[in-house]
Amino acid sequence: MSYLFAAYAVFWALTFVFVFGIASRQKKLEKEMEALRRALERKKQQES
Repeated sequence: MSYLFAAYAVFWALTFVFVFGIASRQKKLEKEMEALRRALERKKQQES
C-alpha cells in the first residue's frame, strides 16, 4: 500500500510542477504581448 501512496504523491507533485510551469510561461507571454502592443501603439503614433 505504501507504493501506491508514493506513486500518487509523485504523480500529484509532478502535476503541480507542470501546472505552475505553464502558469509561469503564460504570465511571461502576457507581459511580452503587452510590451508588443505598446510598441505597436508607439509606432502608429509616430507614423501619424
